[in-house]
Amino acid sequence: MDWRTLPSLNSLRAFAAVAEEKSLSAAGRELNVTHAAVSQQVKSLETFLGLQLVVREGRGIALTPEGEQLFRGISSGFETIQDTVDELLHQDVGRPLNITMTPSFAISWLMPRINDFRLKHQDIELMLNPTAENIELKPGGVDLAIRFGRGDWPGLESELLFKTNFVVVGATRLVGDCGIKKPEDILEYPWLQEYGTNELVIWLEKQGIVPKGKLNITHLPGYMVLEGIRRGEGISATAEVFVEADIAAGNLKVLFRDAVYTGSGYHLLTRPGVNRPPLKAFMSWIRQMRDEQASL
Repeated sequence: MDWRTLPSLNSLRAFAAVAEEKSLSAAGRELNVTHAAVSQQVKSLETFLGLQLVVREGRGIALTPEGEQLFRGISSGFETIQDTVDELLHQDVGRPLNITMTPSFAISWLMPRINDFRLKHQDIELMLNPTAENIELKPGGVDLAIRFGRGDWPGLESELLFKTNFVVVGATRLVGDCGIKKPEDILEYPWLQEYGTNELVIWLEKQGIVPKGKLNITHLPGYMVLEGIRRGEGISATAEVFVEADIAAGNLKVLFRDAVYTGSGYHLLTRPGVNRPPLKAFMSWIRQMRDEQASL
């Protein structure tokens, strides 16, 4: 198709609105522009075609025979475009909203609140995938990833949901008043670690510690790690936001607060571009949940 032989889409839209409304002012309101802008677009179209398309008729507008012919043609074209767009939007809205997040985030923060979203958006089908793996966001696949870090994920849009530090914690019943002062002291305790992660090794490396023997690590699903910590089955590193209530109640004790993670937090990751309506609804909802938590 030679696009240079076609008039501008804006002029065609303006003319179609005038033809439908039989009024420059009404067409302007329909297109959310001034009637002068509509008139200019119609005159531009007439100049391009070398034809008169509209004439004054009383207080309104009438189409010339050439205008009637053009209106029939572009109406058919716009209706085809509208039908195709509606079909695509229906397919996209009907597709489940696919969200991935770490298991710890899912069990500790999202799941206690998700029923509120279901009640408010019963028409949106959710697919929640708690996993430690970094799943690629592809069109037609994962819509949103919720991940911990500093927000620097190449090729993705990143929005900070909330800040949090990582802390090494243990149940008070386990560590008591043992007086852990040096990072090396935690090697005496069993360590609980989420499948697919290696917080202990990373944390020890940052402290410059090289264990002399085999570490006592038990790998568990994310939800079991937090429950195990609370029961005193071992210590672990976790986002402070997940255990704030336990720390405040005295059930868990912060052994070390990792300054390396200061300023980091959980982010909402999406592909660049316009988000589809179900994703917009979810992101608006999760921001609201975040703000309500912050106000407590």
